[in-house]
Order: sequence, then C-alpha cells, then structure tokens
Amino acid sequence: MLRNHDAMATVAVTDLERAREFYGKRLGLPPAGDTPPEADVALYRAGATTIVVYKSEYAGTNQATSITWGVGEDFDAIIAALQQAGVRFEHYDIGMKLEGDVHRAGDFKAAWFKDPDGNILHVNNE
Repeated sequence: MLRNHDAMATVAVTDLERAREFYGKRLGLPPAGDTPPEADVALYRAGATTIVVYKSEYAGTNQATSITWGVGEDFDAIIAALQQAGVRFEHYDIGMKLEGDVHRAGDFKAAWFKDPDGNILHVNNE
C-alpha cells in the first residue's frame, strides 16, 4: 500500500524563524519549495527526502529521535562540519563506546544532537 511512496520526516517547532536559521543555515539544508511565511511551515531537502518543519505547541515533547541521516563514509567530515557550525552533541549511556562526540559499536558510528526545541536528530555512518 505505502511501500512505493516516499515518506517525509516531520518536526514540530515553537519558533519557525529560529528553526529556519538552524535547519537552513546551521545544518545547511536547502529549501524544498516556497512556502509563505503565514503558512507556519518550512520545507527542506535532505537527499531525496523532504523534511517538514512546522509550528506547533507540542514542539520538543518527543523524547526519541525525530530524524536520522545515514551518511556513510562522509560521517567524520559531517560531524566536524556540524561541530564547526556550533552544533552541540548529546552523550548517551546506551552501551556504546563514546569517543569525543561519537558513539561507537564496532564499525558503527553515531552522533545525536538537538534542534533549538529539543527535537533529537541523529547522524550515523550507515
């Protein structure tokens, strides 16, 4: 039924202008179409995926990962670029070895960070 259709990541925020600065400038995501400011939504492109960022009173209430990027061999460069852009990484006690801001389990590497509303975002080397 849905397996042949792309899905979109959807993230709730309290302040759309602050979210535009974070997702568009800090993370470097390009817009995925024009949306009027009164729409309370911004669309971004991440590879072939659309990320919908919208204004909601429930922003930041999800205590689980909202978006995951599997970036393969670009992982180290992307982590360095995010650090340089001022992104602060989260450190979790999840049974993985922590090396700086990177969690490792064998060859698997992962890092988590939050947007300004506390939505949890994840990058890994898969």
